[in-house]
Amino acid sequence: MKRIRICNFGKLMLKFFCFSTILLSLYLILGFMGFYREWFNGPSGITHQTPYWIIRLILVIVLESIIFWIGIITVYLTSEQLGIRYRVLGIVFGPVPVANLIMLHIIIKTVDAEIKIVKMRDKRNAQRHYDKICKTKYPILMVHGVFFRDFEHLNYWGRIPKELILNGAAIYYGNHNSAAAVKNSAEELANRIHQIVDETGCEKLNVIAHSKGGLDMRAAIALTDIAPYIASLTTINTPHRGCQFADYLLNKIPAKQQHLVEKAYNAGAAKLGDVNPDFLSAVYDLTYDSCAKFNEEIKDNENIYYQSVGSKLNKPASGRFPLNFTYPLVKYFDGPNDGLVGEESFKWGENYQFLTIKGKRGISHGDMIDLNRENIPGFDVREFYVQLVYDLKNRGF
Repeated sequence: MKRIRICNFGKLMLKFFCFSTILLSLYLILGFMGFYREWFNGPSGITHQTPYWIIRLILVIVLESIIFWIGIITVYLTSEQLGIRYRVLGIVFGPVPVANLIMLHIIIKTVDAEIKIVKMRDKRNAQRHYDKICKTKYPILMVHGVFFRDFEHLNYWGRIPKELILNGAAIYYGNHNSAAAVKNSAEELANRIHQIVDETGCEKLNVIAHSKGGLDMRAAIALTDIAPYIASLTTINTPHRGCQFADYLLNKIPAKQQHLVEKAYNAGAAKLGDVNPDFLSAVYDLTYDSCAKFNEEIKDNENIYYQSVGSKLNKPASGRFPLNFTYPLVKYFDGPNDGLVGEESFKWGENYQFLTIKGKRGISHGDMIDLNRENIPGFDVREFYVQLVYDLKNRGF
C-alpha cells in the first residue's frame, strides 16, 4: 500500500533523526571541548577554532531540522492512528524540552505499530486470497444504527466493509433514515431489501445490524413481507431490552426542551437526506418500557438464524466523546455497558458473543463499527467481522 510505504519512510526519517542527533551532538560536544582546551592555550586558539566549530554547529542544526521536518510532516499526512489528539499534542509540546522528546517517542511508537498491523493484515489476506472465506451463499446487508446515515465517502462501518470485500463478501447497505420510529425504519428496510433482491436476483440476505438497526430489522422481519428473503440476522450491540438511562433522561428533561432538540435535529437531518426525520420517536423506541412492549409484540421467525454480539467498556475515559460522559450514567442504571447499552440488553438469538479485553480500555459502542478507525490492542475489529461472516458461510448462509 502506497500510503503505508510513505508513512514508513517518515517513521524511518524520525528514527534516523533521533540517532543522528545523539551522534552529532556528541561530535559537537567533543569538538567544543577541544576548542575549550585551546582557549586556555592562548588567543590564537580562539581565532583558529571558533569559526569552524560554529559552522559545524549550524550545519548540524540545518541538517537535523530538514530530517525532522520531512519525517514529521510525512507521518502527519499519512498516519491514520496518530489521530487529532497526538497531532495536536505534538504541536503543543514541540517547543517544550523533554516533553517534545516524549511526544516524539509516542508518535514513532504509534506509527510503528500501525505499520506492523497493516503489513500483518496484508500478509494474512494474501495467504487466504483464493479461499474467499467471506464469500457467503447470500450477500451481506449492513444496517446502521440511529443518528447516522449511509454516506458514500464516510462509511458508517469504517474499514470493515473493505476488509470483508477483500475476503470475498458481497456488501449492501440499508440506506434508511437516521432517525425514525422502529416500525417506520422497518418499512424502509423492507423496501430496500426488495430492491436488492430484484436487482441482484439473490434468494436471501444475511443481515448485520448495529444498535437500533437490530430492532429495526427484527420489526421488518415480523411486520412486513421480507422474512422469506432473510437467511440470518446478526445484531451488534443492539438494545433489545432498551436503555433504562434513556427512560430517566426523558423523564427529567422538560417536554419543551425535548422538542427544541427534536426540531434542530430534524432540520439538520433533512438537509443531509432524511425524509421526514423523527428524532423523538427514535429515542423513545429505545427506552426500557418501549422495548419491553416491543418484545411482547415482535416475535422471531423460526426459519431465520438469529445471533447477537455485545461489548463492554472497562473505564469511562476509554470511550471517545460522548461515550466517556454517558458511560457512568448507563452503568448506574444498566450496569456494565459499552457507553450506551447495558450488558443485559445485548443478548438475542441462538448464539451470543460478549466481547471484552484486558486492561483499562475495553470496547465501546462505536468501536464495534470501527467508528474512529482505531487499532485497539487486543481487539481487531476488522478480523472479528471477517470471522463472523466466515462462520455464517460455514453454517450454509
